[in-house]
Amino acid sequence: MVAINDRVKETTTTTGQGTVDLGGAKTGFETFVERIGNGNQTYYCIAAEGGAEFEVGIGTVTSGTPDTLSRDTVLSNSDNNTNKVTFSAGTKEVFCTLPASKACLLYTSPSPRDRQKYRMPSSA
Repeated sequence: MVAINDRVKETTTTTGQGTVDLGGAKTGFETFVERIGNGNQTYYCIAAEGGAEFEVGIGTVTSGTPDTLSRDTVLSNSDNNTNKVTFSAGTKEVFCTLPASKACLLYTSPSPRDRQKYRMPSSA
């Protein structure tokens, strides 16, 4: 099972394609170990600050010195594929996310306004 939680964000300066060393919570946020827990998997995003590199995937949190996040399965990235990004030097934000491909949306009946706007029959 994959755990998710709100307001989990840390930084990293890890480069390459390996496991990410987590650098501590950003101000106003909590760490992966605090909110996801040691040994648990979570959805993550790694995004270069001020850059175009990003990766969304499933990773495993490990408590240690430093805490780490493994990059187990890549779901999407800035290269438009499912390979691990080779991150360049610089600070990256690492945060919990719910990938769009994993979201489950609850559909409710369209309102009369939506029916009119999207030219839906009134029985829809």
